[in-house]
Amino acid sequence: MKYAVDYRLIGGRIREKRKQNHLTQERLAEYLGVSVGYVSQVERGVTKISLELLSAVASLLSCDPGELITGSATASEAYLRTELLEQVSRLTDRERRLVLSFVRWLAENRETS
Repeated sequence: MKYAVDYRLIGGRIREKRKQNHLTQERLAEYLGVSVGYVSQVERGVTKISLELLSAVASLLSCDPGELITGSATASEAYLRTELLEQVSRLTDRERRLVLSFVRWLAENRETS
């Protein structure tokens, strides 16, 4: 199964995060050691961004690289709920009952700090 990477969406997310962080393309390019034209092309989805550079961008923009790729922070509560529901939906009824028992046990026995 092939997965298509939508570089326009990734670039758009980078642009949004850059603006939220009050950074210009020039400043981001300077921090990354690339040209302003390159940043512009990445933000428009014209140029593919490497994982290494994507990681550096995420670090500079104070976000998770996954957020730039998928549009949601993997540490966010909304993401965790959606992912949990998706995974549980794939289970059999018997497996769901087992998961529910474990979650109830975990909720009753977790350490509070």
